Amino acid sequence: MRLPVVPPVAPMLAKAVSGLPVGEELVYEPKWDGFRTIVFYDGDELELSSRNERPLTRYFPELDAPLRASLSAPCVLDGEIVIASGSGLDFGALLQRVHPAASRVARLSVETPASLVAFDLLALGEDDLRPRPFGERRRLLGELLSGVGAPIHLTPQTADPAVGAEWLERFEGAGLDGVVAKRTDLGYREGERVMFKIKHERVADCVVAGFRWHTSGPVIGSLLLGLYDDDGVLQHVGVTSSFTAARRAELVSELEPYREHASDGHPWLAGDPGASRRPGQKSRWSAGRDLSFEPLRPELVCEVAYDHLEGNRFRHATTFKRFRPDRDPRSCEYSQLESAVPFELAKVLGAGPEGGGGVPA
Repeated sequence: MRLPVVPPVAPMLAKAVSGLPVGEELVYEPKWDGFRTIVFYDGDELELSSRNERPLTRYFPELDAPLRASLSAPCVLDGEIVIASGSGLDFGALLQRVHPAASRVARLSVETPASLVAFDLLALGEDDLRPRPFGERRRLLGELLSGVGAPIHLTPQTADPAVGAEWLERFEGAGLDGVVAKRTDLGYREGERVMFKIKHERVADCVVAGFRWHTSGPVIGSLLLGLYDDDGVLQHVGVTSSFTAARRAELVSELEPYREHASDGHPWLAGDPGASRRPGQKSRWSAGRDLSFEPLRPELVCEVAYDHLEGNRFRHATTFKRFRPDRDPRSCEYSQLESAVPFELAKVLGAGPEGGGGVPA
């Protein structure tokens, strides 16, 4: 491609912090829950590249024409491909788009069309902007995307930490992942974790109903977590695997008592018709991975930290806190989980002509 920045490009990344950082050089943006994407456009060719530097172009054909219409000059953008469902983002629908069958991709591009939210500019015309400070790159990005409309968006931005804190609280109801803090004096540093991401952390008590061995040997790799739904069915909601090597070895003996007769009537082995998700089910996303697990009698409870749910599962892996021998496994229900207050995605994207300054009430 005829650009000063050509693929592959490793996106600049963010490291997790526990609270909203404050500083004169910091600005805040929503953290979008989608596919991180670098857009390369030389005025003729258009290419979408994933965070892992793999091509995404064929999976989102509906973005081709809007991007060409929105970009008045050759450029390289950093952004996120997202899909809105109802009033919020739908990561599950996004996963369905990465499919080998062209006919399915074409159908879903109409049924669940994607949008692109831009938040950085790596090149414009013949200029490589990566050495320039983010504040300048953002200004040029705003000028480039001035007047664009759906499905292409410029992410909101604010320099006010009070607004950033409000976004962290309110935007979760629209399916967003948190807030990102960026230094305005920072150049674009590929593959480095030099931004800050702030996400919600909550705790939940879950039933430990199985485990997987670690690839390094006969030590515990992860614990399989369950919650009871309104019908009393134990649903598989995710895993926790945040253990040191020493702790993985200790867990072998701690879990051993729960392995005896664990297969007898286990809800994830008996094919309970009410269980919408069971561990070990194969999909195209797990190609080549061993998803087999060892069942445990569903009598052990642990407390984990999580950020948010996607449907009826934890969106990301959880962090193990402690075992809770004082808790009755049957009390580990979905009802204990905090639900985000719904918030319209349109309000996030309509945060002002410059993409910042606050969200309408």
